[in-house]
Amino acid sequence: MDSPHPTTESRSASAPSTGKRRVQTNVWPEHQQTLKRAVRVVGRGYFTGEEVTVELRPAPAGTGIVFVREDCHPHVRIPARIDYRVDDMRRTTVARGSARVEMIEHAMASLAAMGIDNCELAIDRPEMPAGDGSALDFVLAISRAGIHPLRERADVCVVGSRLHVEREGASLTAEPHPEGRWEVRYDLAYDHAPAIGRQSLTFQVAPQRFACEIAPARSFLLEQEARWLRSQGLGCHVTPQEVLVFADTGPIDNELRFDDECVRHKLLDLIGDLSLCGRRLAGRFHACRSGHQLNGALTVHLAQCSGHAMQRCSA
Repeated sequence: MDSPHPTTESRSASAPSTGKRRVQTNVWPEHQQTLKRAVRVVGRGYFTGEEVTVELRPAPAGTGIVFVREDCHPHVRIPARIDYRVDDMRRTTVARGSARVEMIEHAMASLAAMGIDNCELAIDRPEMPAGDGSALDFVLAISRAGIHPLRERADVCVVGSRLHVEREGASLTAEPHPEGRWEVRYDLAYDHAPAIGRQSLTFQVAPQRFACEIAPARSFLLEQEARWLRSQGLGCHVTPQEVLVFADTGPIDNELRFDDECVRHKLLDLIGDLSLCGRRLAGRFHACRSGHQLNGALTVHLAQCSGHAMQRCSA
């Protein structure tokens, strides 16, 4: 993996940049936002199959996104930041001591793309509800709750120079965006699975577009991958009607919501993983075959360059 030491700029959304350029987010208000009221999402974990309830709650300015394991005694608060991320198979997980919350990427993407800076997610199990494998449940919950503006200015991590990480033929690059926006591109290459093939998509992160064009895209896997997971006792309750399982000819017992639904879901995961930087983002991000681990590697650099201390707290 390529690990240079570039720099990013980190400042409030309305603060002037060095030189004459003024950074504008152009999508969200300059002030921090939270939810108007608490709202629940109920479902089952994809890997464990356990019934789980997560309540999204308003939080004061400066809180950030925090998971609260309320089934632990005492309750354990886990900030949704890259320094709490732990490696996990096929999903993004944060942990504090022995307490963990798994498969957080869909909720994180929804909060980031919908402009929620501060939120507590109180959960009664170690795995987030999977829904239909998309982010729709979380986007709909945020819409039901409503958005409440706060007085404090939002912090933005502005990519000020090129960042690049790569590993085993996959890569992820971040570069400055001339208009101070958050733009993501993903190049998907499934040459070994003709039903998926090669797909590419560039997306400028904005609430309404995310809700309509990215949030509905579901998780996908190949038929042989699904069989292997079941052999490990994972996802045994999930059927091809609930998640996209691809055979050689296409999805089994299911229909695509978009012709390029797979690359849209990869963008969904990327947005969620990058949001562990802990601030709003402004920059161009280009992923080629990147997954959760490589997304996390770049986010480490973003957080370091934006001045976040990378210190893990113990429970």
